[in-house]
Amino acid sequence: MLTRRSLLATAASVAAAGAMSPALAQTVAPAYPDHPIRIIVGYAAGGGVDIVARLLGEPMKQALGGQTIIVENRTGASAMLAAGAVAKAPPDGYTLLMAASGEVAINQHLFKEKMAYDPRRELVPVALIGIVPCVVVVAEGTPVRNPKELIAYAKANAGKLSFSSSGVGNPQQLAGELMNSMAGTNVLHVPYRGSAPAVTDVATGAVTMSFSSLAAALPLIQSGKIRAVAVTSKERMPQLPDVAPLSEGAPGLAQYELLNWFGMFATAGTPPEVVERLNDIVNNALVNPAIADKLMPQGIVPKPMSVKEFGRFVETETEKFGAIVKAADIKLGN
Repeated sequence: MLTRRSLLATAASVAAAGAMSPALAQTVAPAYPDHPIRIIVGYAAGGGVDIVARLLGEPMKQALGGQTIIVENRTGASAMLAAGAVAKAPPDGYTLLMAASGEVAINQHLFKEKMAYDPRRELVPVALIGIVPCVVVVAEGTPVRNPKELIAYAKANAGKLSFSSSGVGNPQQLAGELMNSMAGTNVLHVPYRGSAPAVTDVATGAVTMSFSSLAAALPLIQSGKIRAVAVTSKERMPQLPDVAPLSEGAPGLAQYELLNWFGMFATAGTPPEVVERLNDIVNNALVNPAIADKLMPQGIVPKPMSVKEFGRFVETETEKFGAIVKAADIKLGN
């Protein structure tokens, strides 16, 4: 099980391994940055991605000689307005994107030719901030307390149960659809406009379960109105050490994992030395307990990676999301 101590120790070793060599450090243009850096966020102020951007803004400012870091919220079109703005910006490292998995790895499978940017060609991965597993919750009165009981209950009530998410095509829906596919269950997806009503309706019994972010579900978990019975990461979350991974629910789920995640991106063509410098700054910030402790309540598990590791991660996740969208025949309007 991941603990806060082991998490920070692992993160520290990754950050140290990914730190710039003196030779690389000398290649970074001394003029960067010589004017303010913008971090564009496709979500409203106060949300998880916005909180992450503002939280990292201060250590970035300190590491970059006191240069101003501006967080700009540009909402709309499932965060694609923000991602598109960064994709079309000058490739100089002064316009960055703080993103969730949707606008980078999922939406291209849903919107396809309607997208105004190509995340694979026009964005470059800079740093993974952390993974955001879904928490599977049920009403307190539901006779389910762990993954095995959840899958057994779903199979015993095939076609009778439902799961909520905060919308069509988001990681929460994909988590539920992947469970159905791998475990052979038949739980109906019910999309909501937002996480709060999706979780609230579990407590009232309008839906059987929800695949939710921890941040949205935690108040109702703490009040005893809903119960967390599984997480969608391969390991237990440090925030919920007593809740087992959904992969333990049945033999067919042994390889199950579905994550949302937050990461920083830059415009494709940004000088590699600038990307490496930003990666180094973010990774060092993530091993700071003061930063990690503020990410944890948001359901974020910090996970520093090198630029190359994050690039491979994004590519793998993009392919995985696409396969789920295709298999479940998810279309906008479904």
